[in-house]
Amino acid sequence: MIHQKKVIVVMPAYNAAKTVSETYAEIPKDIVDEVILVDDASKDETVRVAQALGIKTIVHQKNRGYGGNQKTCYHAALEAGADIVVMLHPDYQYTPKLIGPMAMMLESGLYDVVLGSRILGGQALAGGMPFYKYISNRFLTLVQNVLIGAKISEYHTGYRAFTRQVLESLPLKKNSDDFVFDNQLLSQAHFWGFRIAEVTCPAKYFAEASSINFVRSTVYGFGCLWTACQFRLAKMGLVHSDLFPKDHKAQ
Repeated sequence: MIHQKKVIVVMPAYNAAKTVSETYAEIPKDIVDEVILVDDASKDETVRVAQALGIKTIVHQKNRGYGGNQKTCYHAALEAGADIVVMLHPDYQYTPKLIGPMAMMLESGLYDVVLGSRILGGQALAGGMPFYKYISNRFLTLVQNVLIGAKISEYHTGYRAFTRQVLESLPLKKNSDDFVFDNQLLSQAHFWGFRIAEVTCPAKYFAEASSINFVRSTVYGFGCLWTACQFRLAKMGLVHSDLFPKDHKAQ
């Protein structure tokens, strides 16, 4: 715990057998109260490895998609009494060593969401991010910042931490079960007026690290743009959206 705040790390997993041990080993156990891994019908030994490590493991018998996996992650963390929830991919792309600083920023009461940004430190390309993904990241982030009226360095990191209030307030069940779930959640956090902070986070790209192909990246990109457009139209009162409802309670 951090000052009596229960910290739970959730790991949405798919074919992460080769990296989950290394990821789990670096999680700061003096801060984290519990780790929950949700396996999305992996075809490898992810479940066996996670259970051998003593990780609480929830198994989807059918693949529910990245967003569907996260929905299970957050529901399980809230049921377990989490005050702070950190999402960490078990593919060892993001360092678990930042869990402490991210959780402490939330515990301070100054922020509601903390993102581990690959862009802030200027090392994304050096870490192996494909050039087309870097360009897409910068373009999408620019457009989203303009439409949403924010100044976030990137909307596309998979390393995130939330207070309990955020996860209980947002209509996460209305979000996509695909990769755009991440973007919808962050856009909703802006819409609700939650305070968002970022920390510099190095990221590694290697064979075992999860990644989506060019076609799925393109679909994701258009999904992000549509989400930002829905946000702006909802703010202007021109459309009704399940993602951005008029009757939401801003913070």
